[in-house]
Amino acid sequence: MKKILLLPFLFLCLQAFPQMDMASQYASIIDTSLLQQHLSIIASAGMEGRETGTEGQRKAAEYIQSQFKAIGLTAPAALKGYQQYYPLYQDSMLSTTLQYKNTKATYGVDFITPLTDNENGSFKSNKIIFAGYGIDDANYNDYANLNVKGKVVVFFLGEPKKEGKYFINPSGRYSTWTYPGIAKKLATAAAKGAVGALIINPAQLTFNQFSIDNNKKSKLYFPHESPGKKINCAFISADFAKKILGESYDGIAEKIKANETLSLPSTTIKAPIAFTSKKNRQIIHASNVLGVLEGTDKKDEYVFLTGHYDHLGTHNGKIYYGADDDGSGTVAVIAMATAFAKAKAAGHGPRRTIVFMTVSGEEKGLWGSEYYSDHPVFPLAKTTVDLNTDMIGRIDTERKTADTTNYVYVIGHDKLSSDLPIINEGANNAYTHLTLDYKFDDPKDPNRIYFRSDHYNFARKGVPILFFYDGMLLADYHKPTDTIEKISWELYKKRAQMIFYTAWDIANREQMLKRDIPLPATAQ
Repeated sequence: MKKILLLPFLFLCLQAFPQMDMASQYASIIDTSLLQQHLSIIASAGMEGRETGTEGQRKAAEYIQSQFKAIGLTAPAALKGYQQYYPLYQDSMLSTTLQYKNTKATYGVDFITPLTDNENGSFKSNKIIFAGYGIDDANYNDYANLNVKGKVVVFFLGEPKKEGKYFINPSGRYSTWTYPGIAKKLATAAAKGAVGALIINPAQLTFNQFSIDNNKKSKLYFPHESPGKKINCAFISADFAKKILGESYDGIAEKIKANETLSLPSTTIKAPIAFTSKKNRQIIHASNVLGVLEGTDKKDEYVFLTGHYDHLGTHNGKIYYGADDDGSGTVAVIAMATAFAKAKAAGHGPRRTIVFMTVSGEEKGLWGSEYYSDHPVFPLAKTTVDLNTDMIGRIDTERKTADTTNYVYVIGHDKLSSDLPIINEGANNAYTHLTLDYKFDDPKDPNRIYFRSDHYNFARKGVPILFFYDGMLLADYHKPTDTIEKISWELYKKRAQMIFYTAWDIANREQMLKRDIPLPATAQ
């Protein structure tokens, strides 16, 4: 009986070992010389720090595109080439006015107009209504007894606390009513029928020169998609707010400063108010770079390997090279593409299609990956995983354990798919034997690393993710000293190979990854 059972076992082993040996054969292509070759260019002075929307970023995109093409990756059929372009805006104020009753407000004294929260247009009404913090949430609702239709709403920035702690977000952190805050509050007011909004910042009762100038010409920004109607707004000073709200203002302001909940009667102020805004908009395009390696029998399912190629540019004459952040991840994606392409050329291509994508705008707020996830080139429902690589070239200067030369932080192992740790740990145990550190998956992680790189825009759409990271938050993080000379090449190679092995398994397994764990509530 044992001999009969042993035969199929041996047959399975004989099948498995060639597959393992094959993965090892192609992983060896990801060596230090290949990584050095590309990183010496990506993190060079010629790339000018790769800041999104600049010539340096465009140079980096062209280099990555050229490498994808040389490797033999194809451009996505839905795109005109390898780059997915997305718009960035830079606005300049042409004119703006605010009039209350018969008095014309003074710009910079009574009000300022936030360029990024306004479009060309106007609003006017004969009714103004105070809406507290401007929040409409199951845990707190300023609009419970308000009818704001056709009126201009007045609200404060921020959100309330109980016993000194935020309570709208179950995690105890501030919620999306604080950040991004303004956009959400304006969308809520618009949905309820308000025609415009006046906003009070309790931390800025008057306007300094920086705020005045900054709202005459904006920095480059990403136009986040917000479905539904939009309304224009103005920030008003404390003195101007007092003119509108009268004697009640001081008491309300004290409660707001203390983050207290508000329980105020609905009061409509019957007085004419009118606002206009006119601006000029310059549109600058940034891009994500995508290269595709088509699969075999499961080519309509997709594995994404991502990293962001942008960094911080130049400031005060100094180049922010971004060798680790995220030159290391970008080059790892190129190196893994090289290995997978050579495997396919030798007749050992992946069953699933692999999409190698480097994105821009990460340092600005995950812009490129947000654009991709809202405008996917390949169906997200058929995207089995995103393996995101953001900083894998250094040793965390704060890590004091014995394994400092043989570790990587893995984020997302206990989220979205129960398959993730099994596959990743299996690949690591079979080949690379790194310490896989899960400390950033702690729900109480003060750095909120899970939400701070491009994988999150896949996760928020339900796509399972793993994020690989070296943990650098101090030392040379976001400094001009993040240079190629400080890369730990052998550890960098080992980490990149481990990600390759994980991708190899996911690309060739029979089933897509299960999606059996909900996105954490702390996503707020």
